[in-house]
Amino acid sequence: MTPAELAEVVLAAAHAVFEDRGLDRSALPAQTAVERPRNPDHGDYASTLALQLSKKVGVPPRELATALAEQLGRAAGVKSVEIAGPGFLNIRLDAAAAGQLAKVIVEAGPEYGRSDALAGQKINLEFVSANPTGPVHIGGVRWAAVGDALSRLLRATGADVGTEYYFNDAGSQIDRFARSLLAAAKGEPAPEDGYGGAYIAEIATEVVRRRPEVRDLADAEAQEVFRVEGVQLMFAEIKSSLRDFGVEFDTYFNEKDLHERGELDQALERLRGQGHLYESEGATWLRTTDFGDDKDRVLRKSNGEWTYFAADCAYYLDKRERGFERVVIMLGADHHGYLGRMKAMAACFGDDPDRNLEILIGQLVNLLRDGAPVRMSKRAGTVVTLEDLVDAIGVDAARYALARYSSDSPIDIDVELWTRATRDNPVYYVQYVAARTASVGRNAAEVGLTRGDAADFRPELLAHEKENELLKELAAFPSVVAGAAELRAPHRLSHYLEDLAQAYHRFYDNCRILPRGDEEVTDLHRARLWLNDATRVVIANGLRLLGVSAPERM
Repeated sequence: MTPAELAEVVLAAAHAVFEDRGLDRSALPAQTAVERPRNPDHGDYASTLALQLSKKVGVPPRELATALAEQLGRAAGVKSVEIAGPGFLNIRLDAAAAGQLAKVIVEAGPEYGRSDALAGQKINLEFVSANPTGPVHIGGVRWAAVGDALSRLLRATGADVGTEYYFNDAGSQIDRFARSLLAAAKGEPAPEDGYGGAYIAEIATEVVRRRPEVRDLADAEAQEVFRVEGVQLMFAEIKSSLRDFGVEFDTYFNEKDLHERGELDQALERLRGQGHLYESEGATWLRTTDFGDDKDRVLRKSNGEWTYFAADCAYYLDKRERGFERVVIMLGADHHGYLGRMKAMAACFGDDPDRNLEILIGQLVNLLRDGAPVRMSKRAGTVVTLEDLVDAIGVDAARYALARYSSDSPIDIDVELWTRATRDNPVYYVQYVAARTASVGRNAAEVGLTRGDAADFRPELLAHEKENELLKELAAFPSVVAGAAELRAPHRLSHYLEDLAQAYHRFYDNCRILPRGDEEVTDLHRARLWLNDATRVVIANGLRLLGVSAPERM
């Protein structure tokens, strides 16, 4: 019996109690939930339904809980129900009902854990969006791992998700990038405000190879060639690096398109129509202080140039007009000041900032080697890049490590830890269970042990304490996935997988799956193989949501 099925049983019991007592059945919820108690001695699952309903119907909670417990005790699969505190229901399942979950999981396969919890939500998820002026640095890599995992979680819970990379190909940073390429091509040092690193010389050389005539152009014309060609080369490299990291986007959005399509003017007129623009000192301002910002923001300077914030406004409006109800933007730690102005901007457009716009801030990441921070890339010269991280610990470990911690907490990634083939390496610990469950399956086939027909599965044999603990962990997976998606917290899934791995190891150490020697294959062996294979399914499904492989051998 799954937690969702048990919740339906609890609700059915409540309907029966209300009918027997003549209580107002309109007070009953359309659905309820059960949860695992913190203390396993209190039972397999707990329900607070009696507490939730008592005030609505004027019945003391313990009295209502007693009636619910009596009704629930008659339900198939429920072993016992105890009342605790003011009216909590602590429920224990019989072994057959608990063990049945193993078959449910194996038969569901990749679909186990998926739900409609966020069905109907159309979400635009923008992450990474690093400027095409250099390789993706380690802070951007964090958002690549977390953002991609979050998109998978949101889709697994029914949301309609569009992932997006905002490609900043306009503005002063691109001009500095072009000047740096031109200087490198001429053999001159980088401009004082320019970009350094070996990658600049590499790109400049490639531009000259593609466009040899650039060497004969005046500086202004040559700089434009380096800007156009250099940005294309740099962004192609960024996309390739992210693809190798397992991250691809539904949309790569060019800032330049906002300018060329006149969308900044359109956004300006929309805001003017809302009554939030004013002119001062020749510039056009947005009155964001009306919605809690610390100061009003310039959209167009007195010289006619657009500000970056004007592009932000146009881009947000573009997303909303593409039908996205919720715009989620992931930003680095240095963008914390954007929160107030972006929320105010949404309000200026007439949106509800709490419903239509969500901004997530990611904190810094340090790569440690021998206990000391790795300060810079051999190629980029100033930062640690995606390639540096992958070269140091590999794609799987990098993705798992970056998604394992709450994004609002700084993290240190220790190269020695994350490359160690031991249980203290979290990704190894989880992947080892994936490999071990696969190995058990191969070894079972060699000795003639199969799960057999589903109709012959005897779940009541899974009565050992460690089997029960493992089953309860497996049962929690769908709610963990839904919670991680709703809370934008992929790290919850990582922690769950480590708990599941621990429960499987305890089961494996205490409950022999394979027959020994000439021992006859029994229904207990088959039942435990169902449980082993169910664990393999959940581990693989969970790792897939994090973008990490579930190896069959290690």
